[in-house]
Amino acid sequence: MAGAESAFPIDLTAYKNIALDPTKPTLSPEEKEAIQFNIHLLRDAIVLFTATGAARGVSGHTGGPYDTVPEVVLCRAMFHHAATVPGSPQFVDTMFDEAGHRVATQYILAALDGQLPAEHLLHYRAAYSRLPGHPELGLTPGVKFSSGRLGHMWGHVNGVAFANKDKTVIMLGSDGSEQEGDDAEAARLAVAKGLNVKLLIDDNDVTIAGHPSEYLKGYDVGKTLAGHGLKIARCEGEDLDSLWGGITEIFAHPGPAALITKRKMCPGIKGLEGSPHGHDVIPVKTAVEYLQGRGYGAAITDILLNIKPTTIPYIYEGSTKENNANRVVFGEAVSDVLDGLSKEEAAEKVLVIDSDLEGSTGLKVIHQRHPEVFVSSGIMERGNLAAAAGFGFDKNKFGVFSTFSAFLEMCISEITMARLNNCNLLCHFSHSGVDEMADNTCHFGINHFFADNGLEDVHSWLYFPADAAQMHAVIKKVFFMPGMRFVFSTRAKVPYILNEKGERYFESPEYEFVPGKDEVIIDGTDGFVVSFGEMLYRSYDAVLRVRKAGMNIGLINKPTLNLVDEQVLRKIGSTKFVLVVESQNQKTGLGSKMGTWLLERQLTPKYGYMGTIKEGCGGLQEQIPHQGLDPECKPLLPLFPSPLALSTSS
Repeated sequence: MAGAESAFPIDLTAYKNIALDPTKPTLSPEEKEAIQFNIHLLRDAIVLFTATGAARGVSGHTGGPYDTVPEVVLCRAMFHHAATVPGSPQFVDTMFDEAGHRVATQYILAALDGQLPAEHLLHYRAAYSRLPGHPELGLTPGVKFSSGRLGHMWGHVNGVAFANKDKTVIMLGSDGSEQEGDDAEAARLAVAKGLNVKLLIDDNDVTIAGHPSEYLKGYDVGKTLAGHGLKIARCEGEDLDSLWGGITEIFAHPGPAALITKRKMCPGIKGLEGSPHGHDVIPVKTAVEYLQGRGYGAAITDILLNIKPTTIPYIYEGSTKENNANRVVFGEAVSDVLDGLSKEEAAEKVLVIDSDLEGSTGLKVIHQRHPEVFVSSGIMERGNLAAAAGFGFDKNKFGVFSTFSAFLEMCISEITMARLNNCNLLCHFSHSGVDEMADNTCHFGINHFFADNGLEDVHSWLYFPADAAQMHAVIKKVFFMPGMRFVFSTRAKVPYILNEKGERYFESPEYEFVPGKDEVIIDGTDGFVVSFGEMLYRSYDAVLRVRKAGMNIGLINKPTLNLVDEQVLRKIGSTKFVLVVESQNQKTGLGSKMGTWLLERQLTPKYGYMGTIKEGCGGLQEQIPHQGLDPECKPLLPLFPSPLALSTSS
């Protein structure tokens, strides 16, 4: 069989399950030979199955797990020694990892432990494969912890150490993860309480946006941890004697200690070694060349070349076949605004701060077109948001900050302080909702209303444009507005909304974006669907199909999420029913609020709301219908004929 249904062509049963005593600082030639064999075996396997993610178009992060294989092999050997030799040093036999994108490590370990069939690895990141882009405890057999996104694990590991005072607890770290502020707090606690926590830090000087040594000058992870009081050792990660010597050195220390392991990203992979491109998934062509160079035959090529991206063959009515990435258009729209200023005036008036995500959140466009306003910064969202807000503390200056929507939850306190200081701050949170979120649940940006956490005497604006044309209109209108403004966009591209004439709705000469104003996309008398963002075009399709079936349903776009449009609310509340359709958390989204708004005005239509209700399913476009296929949605479906239920889940 070809493609992902093939047998796994790398024999993981050949793994040499050796035992290593961490009290002995040198390796025998036989031990080194076995270790090197295991390293090659696991690295080859990781290259192969992560490349299937590239083949099916769901990405996959090869570099991190590939890089840290030597540490994983050595730790596994120490665990085996502890389990088989009486009186030997004991470990919590879980390799906690603070870099969630290195999930391939957890999957290869699950396969080695017999918890996951090796051939299932070829379904890496595929929809419903239970192999998402970050590990989720309880979802994938053999996965022992949920890591979250980046830099969230050390505090958890401290707690594990408190609960296992007679054992050593290991955490795999990275120079990128260690930039997060959580780790500074965890370091202080570990040192103060003498916790037996050992960190193995992969220091490859590579993150998504580039090299920390260039964009974050002065940052040195080893010096930072030493400053907190940890015992520090350093080694060369691709030199087994150096690596093992460093491991035994920190394990001999009775308290918290860290080994700073220097290596290039993707060592030995031509075209990726030392490059930020190695952070993401290895291209199929590069993987084939690498594996053929390692002596694997045509079976490898057959597997990778016979895996194809999946599509949903569905044509949406009411929108274009052409689509665009709003997250990129945000940067274009901001750059268009800045084009109206001189370089000197822009530099004086505007500051744009990145958090290592410029290529993903649209800031790269600003960096290229207006470098005078751009600041490259590290993986430290809280501090970067606060800095952008501080720039906007002057009433004539405007800070701009951007990151993923899931990270909004990390920044609530900083948002509150910016609000209390009356700062002019524009935040762009991309990767909103669940659409095409292959990284899965920990990357769901589904709690936008957390940003509107002020009291009644202040107001913040939450905007979610429906397509690229509306994104331009929103930014043009609100960029120089005072106060706190939040703009959301999806990871997925979205089509352009059409009006009843078949023209792009938000590009028509008569259209003007008005903050706080709801927009009647199509009028109705029987009831209304209210939607926004990436669910608007899906809802539009459903409404148009139901109208053909004889129900006169209207559609409302609500681009300003958190402000009541009294006129439109009364209009829709005076009909038979209102249904809110969104990909936000059903507990905290627009649907949870609009029912209250209606009741406050004594408007009592039949009311329902559909949103995100469960963890993800992997894949890409499958994430939206996955949410709609839950039995808990059934009470809402009788409000409409089946086309609406189907289309809003498609």
